Amino acid sequence: MRPLRTRLAGAAVAALALALTATGCGGAATGASGGGPAKAAATTADRLEPLPGTARPDLPVTVESADGKKVTVGRADRVVPLSGSLSEIVFTLGLGSRVVARDITATFEQAAKLPVVTRNHDVSAESVLSLKPDLVLAETTTGPSEAMDQIRAAGVPVLVVDPAQGLSDVGPRIDAVAAALGVPARGADLAKRSQQRIAAVRKDVPRRTTKPRVAFLYVRGSASVYLIGGQKSGATSLLEAAGAIDAGAASGLRKDFSTITTEALAKAAPDAILVMTKGLESVGGVDGLVKIPGVAETPAGMNRRIVSIEDGVLLNYGPRTDQVLKSLVGQLYGDGAA
Repeated sequence: MRPLRTRLAGAAVAALALALTATGCGGAATGASGGGPAKAAATTADRLEPLPGTARPDLPVTVESADGKKVTVGRADRVVPLSGSLSEIVFTLGLGSRVVARDITATFEQAAKLPVVTRNHDVSAESVLSLKPDLVLAETTTGPSEAMDQIRAAGVPVLVVDPAQGLSDVGPRIDAVAAALGVPARGADLAKRSQQRIAAVRKDVPRRTTKPRVAFLYVRGSASVYLIGGQKSGATSLLEAAGAIDAGAASGLRKDFSTITTEALAKAAPDAILVMTKGLESVGGVDGLVKIPGVAETPAGMNRRIVSIEDGVLLNYGPRTDQVLKSLVGQLYGDGAA
């Protein structure tokens, strides 16, 4: 997910001067209850569920882009979404047959055979333009800026959408994409469906007198990157919806991500740790995670309470967020423990 990757890259350059695009191989994930042999935690369905019926775009339309520009879309027969989240929205609106390329973070089944037009999360303008798109969908963090300028200079309409920060962004992002594609009514339907499904999951969240403290850690063992999320990591909203407290934010970490230290973890005192699945694999699974300085001394480390969600969907805040939340709740409270 490029917005998260962009924030993490900035944090890592400042803290560690290392690239975050590397991924590693190692052990597998485990559920929040921990203990026993590590297994991959079941999370979201790999295949999207498009809205029923046929999508019929009503074009041309002129819409407001998040970069302050007005964008006129005359056709939407060849669409290039430049993030996994935006790709999910287009496919779920029922317009997946019009998508001609994907970002590296679009990992769901329907997009698997599409050509990739990003390199290490950076857009290749040449690759995009070679596909002769009618519309490019991007986020304010999509880059590099030179590539986006090159795409615009070629006369391709580019709609920019604000990156997702929390659950409240699900509806507006769907509406923005649907409006640009000329299917605003289907956008309203998808936003309503998504919000109803999220609400249904939230209704079943266990009510605890003491809320669990959960720290969101971004780890890439192969690149020696170990970060803890703070107030701007994007995880706070999801954790609160699961009836938990974002331990990093609650401990006073105001930035998006900070380098993991023993002191920071002691102050956060998490009861559980949330990580991305590939990140957990890159450090050797739970056994490797608890070897990171300070982790073993936290309640989460001592009890091996680790929650893992796939990288490509964890903070997308889109049509599959209800599944992410359901997995988080199940692992955190034991119902979906491995």
